[in-house]
Amino acid sequence: MTKIRITLNMSRIVMTDLEFLDTAESLLSRIETSCDRINDETDADIDNQRVGGMITITFSNRSQIIVNLQKPLHEVWLAAKSGGYHYKFKDGQWQDTKGEGEFFENLSRFGTQQSGVALKF
Repeated sequence: MTKIRITLNMSRIVMTDLEFLDTAESLLSRIETSCDRINDETDADIDNQRVGGMITITFSNRSQIIVNLQKPLHEVWLAAKSGGYHYKFKDGQWQDTKGEGEFFENLSRFGTQQSGVALKF
C-alpha cells in the first residue's frame, strides 16, 4: 500500500492582536488624514475627533459618523445614519462582514449622504 502525503499551503487566516492593532491604527490615521485633506480641498467643513480607538466625524449639519475599534473581535465598526457596519481585514482591505463593500468606499458614500457634499476618504 502506497501512502500519499498532501501538503496544503494555506495563507494564515487569523490575525494576531498586534497585527490587528497595527492595521487598525493605519485605518484610523488614514481617516484623520482624509478629513484634513477634504477640509483643505473642498468646501466641506468636517471635524474629526479621536479618543483612543474611536474617531467621531462631525459634519456642518451636526450629523456624525463614528468609527471605533472592537479589539477582541478584530473588527472595525462604523455607525452612520444609514446604520451600523462591521469590518474585518481580508485580502488587504477592510471588508464589511455582511458583504456590503469596502470600508473607505462606504465611508465616502455615507459621508457624502450625510454632508450633502461629494466626499472621498
